[in-house]
Formats: sequence, structure tokens, C-alpha cells
Amino acid sequence: MDREKIDERYKWDLSKIYDSVDKFNEDIKKVKDTLGEFDHYKNVTYDENNLYELLSLYMSVRRKLSKLEVYTSLLCDEDMSISKNRELKESVNNIDSSYTKATYFIKPSILKLDYQEIINFMEKNNKLKEFKRYFELLFRYKMHTLTDDEEKLLANLSKIFNNNYETYELMKDSDMSFPNFFVNDKEYELDNSKYGVYMEDNDRMVRETAFTTLYKMYKQYRNVYANLLISHVKEYSSIVKIKKFSSSIEASLFDDELELSIYNNLIDVVNNKIGILHKYYKLKKDVLNLPELHLYDVYVNLVSDNNNTYKFDDSKETVINALSILGEDYISILKEGIKDRWIDVYPNRGKRTGGYSSGCYDTNPYILLNYQDKYDDMSTLAHELGHSMHSYYTIKNNPYQYGHYSIFVAEVASTVNELLLAKYIIKNSTNKNEKLFILNRIMELFRATFYRQAMFAEFEKKVYSMIEEEKAISVDILCDEYYKLNKFYFGDNVYVDEDIKYEWERIPHFYYNFYVYKYATGLSVASYIVNGLLEGKITSNQYISFLKCGNSVSPLDSLKVTGVDLSNSKVFEEAVSMFDQTIEEFRKIYFDR
Repeated sequence: MDREKIDERYKWDLSKIYDSVDKFNEDIKKVKDTLGEFDHYKNVTYDENNLYELLSLYMSVRRKLSKLEVYTSLLCDEDMSISKNRELKESVNNIDSSYTKATYFIKPSILKLDYQEIINFMEKNNKLKEFKRYFELLFRYKMHTLTDDEEKLLANLSKIFNNNYETYELMKDSDMSFPNFFVNDKEYELDNSKYGVYMEDNDRMVRETAFTTLYKMYKQYRNVYANLLISHVKEYSSIVKIKKFSSSIEASLFDDELELSIYNNLIDVVNNKIGILHKYYKLKKDVLNLPELHLYDVYVNLVSDNNNTYKFDDSKETVINALSILGEDYISILKEGIKDRWIDVYPNRGKRTGGYSSGCYDTNPYILLNYQDKYDDMSTLAHELGHSMHSYYTIKNNPYQYGHYSIFVAEVASTVNELLLAKYIIKNSTNKNEKLFILNRIMELFRATFYRQAMFAEFEKKVYSMIEEEKAISVDILCDEYYKLNKFYFGDNVYVDEDIKYEWERIPHFYYNFYVYKYATGLSVASYIVNGLLEGKITSNQYISFLKCGNSVSPLDSLKVTGVDLSNSKVFEEAVSMFDQTIEEFRKIYFDR
């Protein structure tokens, strides 16, 4: 459909950012004209006044740039074929590059000061106290910051270090080609993307053949992938050692102000409660009525048909009702946001696919959807509204420098909304098939986001430990370690096909340096909050207070506002408990039909 044919109320209103090209160009000019001002603060002796002036300038220009970046990004995503929009975006990218060059000296220069000097400056100039946490976070890195020459050398070398991941992506998505396969005289094209579709196919022979065909190819390239991963881990481990971190995992957790105990706590709970996952696979085996459940069977949906239609206008009311537990203030803002056209609802020719929430300090928290009347579309609406409401509360209650939240808590609010919606429909629906469909979705969420990501986190930790402890590592060791983990995670109810030992080659997250555990912790926290809200143990005011925190406190301290303490295994156990209850509820409804 052409974008012009879509009703205006279903399209986001970007005129709230810039209502004319002239206004956009004015901000472009202001940023350009301001960049030269940073030169005045190079090679100077800082005092309480010029330091405040520098940080104020730094933040104000960054703030205006963010607005320009968000505007052009959203504009491009409306229709990616419009070249003039891409040109606007490129012009902003170029200014951003100039801004980076103009401000490169700021953080290193501040870190040359002693923190006691910063404290003295704040006592002399009260305005500097606005940046107190900014200074605290910055000075955490002082012991991990090298000399100017060393940092410059490392920055230049980093262009080479990134080659392993780039080569990996080229190899996996461009250079590797898979043979087509045949099932009952029908030909199937195979690539990494289509493989996921085939794993959900109702024809078991399609699933099995796709599985064996894909991993036969990965087996052939195992030495190349092993070399890429091992090289990446060695490079990252070397960098963090140079930066005076005790380990790679410590360096990766450092940004989010986390302790290693949280990472270990997640893995310990998952290991201790692995029986619940095995129970889920037993349910799958029973429902699919298979004598033996193989790895190519575990992705099949237990309820594939949900013929209900979820029109957007009906869905937004359902979402509002489901989220009403979050309080009148939350709902009134959400309603106003929908009315104020935060959301770009329907697909159109040239529009970016998928869905997201995006914005900055001086814009609305806009949402891109490609809504097609399915349950997953309604769930995505709830999910992205969670992100947008989190951004809204954060921005409204913090100065610019703290008007964002850590990636560590980024998926909490969105997943809370997703779970509240699912539980609301399950409770209120009279359609057993709809209930089963959504229960199946929740079970798959826990399987994929909690257990599978924990397994990845455990594998990643093993690989880094072997390299940092200078133990022998090879492609065979990687494959054997991955296979052992699969045996443990899938248990006796699943036949663990040997080809799965090559699956690690397909996972790009192993190049993200200890990122995957965040998916599992995010779902765990969301489960804990949802149960707390539904049972009256967490109030809507507590939850809203969490949304307001932004970066004014640490991620862990923001969660503690709701009573979430990740040093306590109870939070992770709550997620397992919700998974277990969902399994039981599905089994009861399914077999009592």
C-alpha cells in the first residue's frame, strides 16, 4: 500500500520534531557553528567555572544532534526508497562525525584530574552538582584508562580487531551457500533465514532434512568458524587485560555496574531448576505424540492455529485494559500518546520492516509497527509501548545527562507489558484455542529467552575461561563443550542429535562479549514484577518510580525500587515458577478439551 492512502491517525506525527525543513536546517547550522567553540577548552587548566561551561556545551550540542538523528532516522524508515531523506540522514551522520572529532579530548582531559579536585569544584560551583553522577561514572574508568598515546594506539588497532566479527557475518550471510533439499519431490531452498521457518514446519521430514542439510555445511566450515571465534575472544581478552580488568567478563559487566555474582547466580538457578525445562519437553513430546523427540522437533508450535483477528483499534483498547493495573497516570499518558500519534501503525511500500520504539530527550517516544491484525502484532504493540512509556517517564523526571536508561534494564518494561497482556487475555478469553495459543507463546518465551540464553551464557563463559586460563582450545573442544551443554539442557526427553555440536557457529551473539545473559535477566525481572503487581506485592507507584529512575542511579538500584534484588536467587526462581505454572496450565486445558 502507498503511504498516502493510509489514514493520518495511523501515522506518526514527525512535525512535532520539525514542522519545516527550515527549522531542521536551522538546527544543522547551529550545531555546525558551535563545534568551533570546543577549541577554547583544549589544553586549558580546568576550574569550577570553565568545566561547567564545557560540560554544558557538550551536552547541549549532543542533545541537538540527537534530535536531528532521530528525526532523519524515523523519516527514512517511513519509506526507505526516498533518496532525499537518506541524504538528510547522511548529512547528520557527517556532522556527528565532526562532533566526535571536536569533543574527543573532553573525557580524557577530565580524567587527568584527581577526583578530589572535582569534589572541590562542585563545592565552589553548585551548578556542577548537576553532573555529580556523571563524574562518578566517568571516574570509575580512570584506572582502566591508558595514556593518551596508548589510547590512540589502541583506537587505531581496534579497526583491525573488529575484522573477526565482520568476517564472520560475511561468511555466514554471504559466502556460505546451502544446497536445496527435497521432501516428497518438493524442492526447498535453504539459507540461515529460511531454516528457522522450516524448524516450525508441521512436516517432520522437512524439519529433519533441513536440520541435517544445514549442519552438514556448518560441519565443513567448523575450522574457519573456530578460528574466528577463538581469535575474537583472544583479542578481547588482550584488550581488557591491557585496560587492567581482571577478566573479560568483569570488563563486560563493568558498564552496567554489575558484579560477577549476578551472572553466576543466573546460571546456578538455571542449572538447579533444569528439571522444569525438561518437563516442558516432556509436554511437547506428549502433545506432538512422538515416540522420540528430536532437536528438530522442539521448535514446532504446539498450537499453530489462532484464527482470531486483532484489529488495531480493538487491540489498543485490549492493551489499555491489560495495562490498567499500572495505574491511572500510566494509562492517561499512554492514551494521550496514541492520540498524539506516537505510533506508525501499518506497513506501506518502502517502509522498514519489524517494530521498535525510538526517540530522544526532545521528541516523543515514537513507535514503528507493521501491524497485520495478528496476536503477535498486538503483543508487539504492548511491548513497544513498554519501551516508550519507560522513555517518557525517564525523560520527564531527569535532566538530559540522566534522561536515558541502561541497556541492562531496557527490556524489563517492554516484557512486563507483554506478559500483562498475555495473562489478561488468558484470564478473560472464553476461547480455549486462543488461551492455548498464548500459553504456548509464553512457554516459548521462557524456553528461548531464559533457558536458551542462559545456555549461551554458560558456553561463552567456558570459552573465555579456557582462553584466559591458557588452557588448550580447538574446534573439537568447542564442539564437545557445546554438545555437553545441549545434553544437559535438553535432558532425557529429547534425543540430542550430534549435529547440534556445530550450532555455536550460527550464533552471532558470541561476538558481543557477554551480552546474552541480559535477555535472561530481563525476563526474570519482568516475571518477578508482573507476579508482584498481580498479587499486590508491588504497587503501581513502585513500578512507576522504577520507570522514572533513568540513569540517575545504577541499574540495580533502579530495580530495587520495585523490590527486585538480583543478588537474591528468588528473582530467577520466580521466572522458573512462572514457566512451570504456564506448563501446568497448558497441560490442563489441552488434555481436558
